[in-house]
Parts: sequence; structure tokens; C-alpha cells
Amino acid sequence: MDGTHDRDGSSCETPATAEPEGGPPYAACVLCQEPTEYPESTKGITLCPVCEWREAERTACSG
Repeated sequence: MDGTHDRDGSSCETPATAEPEGGPPYAACVLCQEPTEYPESTKGITLCPVCEWREAERTACSG
């Protein structure tokens, strides 16, 4: 087993997310530079869904 499949044969890998065609230009994540769900015109820190999730986990346990 190569680590990318569960015992039932299903894939564990997350499919690559591609920018939707014809949409606005998307802002880059400030941590990993991947495209985010937010347009470039968004003010402030923009995070991709993965970094946003990790940041939420980190801050949830900081108390």
C-alpha cells in the first residue's frame, strides 16, 4: 500500500483545486501563495481554505 489509498481502495488525496474559468482574478494566500476563494480586491489577509482551516485550529486552542 502506498499511503494514498484507504483499505477499501478509495483515494485519500485531495483533488487539485483549479480556478474557475471566467471568474474574477483571485487573491493569493499570504501563507502558501495558492489561489483563495476571494477576489484580488479583498482588503486584509487572504488565506486559502487549507491555511484558513489550520489558522482556525491554531487559534481555537490558544486559550
